[in-house]
Amino acid sequence: MTSTVTYLGALRTEATHVASSEQLITDAPKDNQGKGEAFSPTDTVATALASCLLTIMGIKARDLNLSLDGTKANVQKIMGTDPRRIIEIKIDIEFSNSFDSKFKMILERAAKTCPVANSLHPDLKQNLTFIWPE
Repeated sequence: MTSTVTYLGALRTEATHVASSEQLITDAPKDNQGKGEAFSPTDTVATALASCLLTIMGIKARDLNLSLDGTKANVQKIMGTDPRRIIEIKIDIEFSNSFDSKFKMILERAAKTCPVANSLHPDLKQNLTFIWPE
């Protein structure tokens, strides 16, 4: 089992990761009858994509003896209607370190192999921008 999720009432859930006992609270967003006081379930999907991209690049960077420490991803989720769903996830990845063009290409290609990216519906637009320091 991966996790357990408990409905706490008032459109809030608490997810517990079985292996580590770490917890995550979700709240319905304000534009969908919630308080918006925590990540919404769709926020977690968009955030999972960014976390996966960084993790896969981190694995590749480690294999190449490179450091991605301090690299961050800025995530924007865009919702659609009819049906209500995520239609686009924009992620700007801001690298803390610069590398030569060969390593940049390797890391960018690695990011695009992330399992979350490959699990999302092909109609969901994944708009990735890689921002390298000058």
